[in-house]
Amino acid sequence: MSKLDLEWLAVFDEVYKTASVSKAADRLGMAQAAASTMLNKLRAHFDDRLFARTAQGMQPTPYAQRLVVHVREVLSQLDQARGSRAGFDPGEARRNFRICMTDISEVVLLPGLLDHLRRVAPGVRIETEIISTDSGRRLEDGEVDLAVGFMPQLDAGFYQQTLFMQNFVCLVAQNHPRIGTRLTRKRFEAEAHAVISSSGTGHAIVDKTITRLGIERNVVARLSSFLSVARIVAHTELIVIVPRILGEVLATQEPVRLLDTPFVLPPYAVKQHWHERFHADAGNAWLRRTVAQLFGPKTAAALA
Repeated sequence: MSKLDLEWLAVFDEVYKTASVSKAADRLGMAQAAASTMLNKLRAHFDDRLFARTAQGMQPTPYAQRLVVHVREVLSQLDQARGSRAGFDPGEARRNFRICMTDISEVVLLPGLLDHLRRVAPGVRIETEIISTDSGRRLEDGEVDLAVGFMPQLDAGFYQQTLFMQNFVCLVAQNHPRIGTRLTRKRFEAEAHAVISSSGTGHAIVDKTITRLGIERNVVARLSSFLSVARIVAHTELIVIVPRILGEVLATQEPVRLLDTPFVLPPYAVKQHWHERFHADAGNAWLRRTVAQLFGPKTAAALA
């Protein structure tokens, strides 16, 4: 198979991942017209439309759904064969990386990563998406390059590296009328609470521990993300439990303060995760090293 034919397969794979010819071309660093031409050549070669334009983007035909398994097997074998030799020059690279992360990481970690890339890898682009139950499959399929967070559900086939350990604190308004410098269990149970339901954050640990200890919690608000927490706490009398690294950042943005929880909550590990299919990919390896260098234990301690 010629080099041009392999480029066609790469276009097919990216269109399948992104449901967009323009996004596929952008991720491959080529003109949209070139990607469209290669896709048309593939259509002629296989005598199938491969993708149909819908309201949800370019969706694969049944034939393309069967074909993608074989295309990715070929591309994966080539990546593995080239992995030990192919280098990645961040200063010259033009590549898009997609990272699964929590809304906490978008607030606390993403600014530092983007600032670093601006200086050392100006041609690298980052796309993020929130960790979900589908993140494992997307890592395996190559639709996502890396995931950062608390993901104990990932099993065989995934690599992981601990970036730092994290614990929990209570966040309250600076002028809370009944809470002083120390929060007792009695006061904790007497006050109203907001709870965040967000995957990839380790918050399941909080709920399980509170239940196991028999602690009563008057939950009056359930939030879908951490983005509004600081403002809600600052302007109400609610208590919310958050990871310390986030609480330190929020305390610089709103009149809130951090207090130790009146009971012991176990810490959890914030890790980066990737699939074994892409372990040898030079670009993926560079991204993992960069994240580890930026957000390893010493850097995380400085952020907190």
